[in-house]
Amino acid sequence: MSGQLACYAQDVPACGTFRAELEGEDGPVAVAVVRAEDGELYAISDVCSHGSVSLSEGEVEGATVECWLHGSKFDLRTGAPTGLPAIRPVPVYPVTVDGERVLVDVDTPMPVKES
Repeated sequence: MSGQLACYAQDVPACGTFRAELEGEDGPVAVAVVRAEDGELYAISDVCSHGSVSLSEGEVEGATVECWLHGSKFDLRTGAPTGLPAIRPVPVYPVTVDGERVLVDVDTPMPVKES
């Protein structure tokens, strides 16, 4: 499967998130589409590896998203945790911006990098 329409660029607030549910090869995949402080768009799993809660409800700072429940932070480029209590990375997915359409490929996650 290739990139699927996750949202439109205007749906993602400046330095904020948008939650999308996409269809993966193995079923539904919850994705947080995130606009970093520099304006770049990223797609990361919407499920925190520590608390299993929605990362799309967290705060964006620089190129990280912070889980609202326990404060774990994840690098939007690699999925690596940058702040405890999380110690496991979360999947990061390739993003293509086609005009205003934000396409995410949930079947080809980027290689996971352990911290």
